[in-house]
Amino acid sequence: MHNPSVAFTILFLLIVVFYLIRSVYQRSQERTAMKRLARSGIHYIDQMDGFQFETYLKSLFRQLGYKAHVTSKTGDFGADLIIQGQQKIVIQAKRYGSKNRVSLSAVQEIYGAQAYYKADEAWVITNSCFTKSARALAEACNVQLFDRKALQELVLEVNPTHTAQKVYQDVKPESRPCPTCGNELVVRQGKTNRFFGCSSFPQCRHTEAINK
Repeated sequence: MHNPSVAFTILFLLIVVFYLIRSVYQRSQERTAMKRLARSGIHYIDQMDGFQFETYLKSLFRQLGYKAHVTSKTGDFGADLIIQGQQKIVIQAKRYGSKNRVSLSAVQEIYGAQAYYKADEAWVITNSCFTKSARALAEACNVQLFDRKALQELVLEVNPTHTAQKVYQDVKPESRPCPTCGNELVVRQGKTNRFFGCSSFPQCRHTEAINK
């Protein structure tokens, strides 16, 4: 007869080994994911303002062989970029905070821009994610959505010469007035990140994030 205590001990050891192997595998997968995350430059994209993000996407698509330009800030009819290859594509770029989801209004706007610019396709690209209603409307309108994961995959595939880090460091954010005194905000370097500070410092001490 088999000794029940020995069988139980063997079973217990097998369970322990199984969970140890699974833990090691999960940690390996997490490290791989973090390395991919770093290579995509998403950390720098998260720190960009809207103008820097548009400039980055323009250089990204130019490396893919598209003719690409950023539209004017006024009267763009919902399109931030227009790229031209075999097809004409209008793009709305949404550089959001990680907790902010892109709503269906972005899909509505780029769908209208597609008609206005007589484009073949309409895309919305974000470093964040989309609401369920935005995804539902995009599917109905045949609008292509690129969320955070899809953006990272695109960047890793292109492996751009003008990296997110380079664009973040070299391209000046779009200027904006100080909400406290009305003077121009200027880029300042903090201990870890850059930020906007009032040009009239120390008279005005207003500061805010570049990616506000």
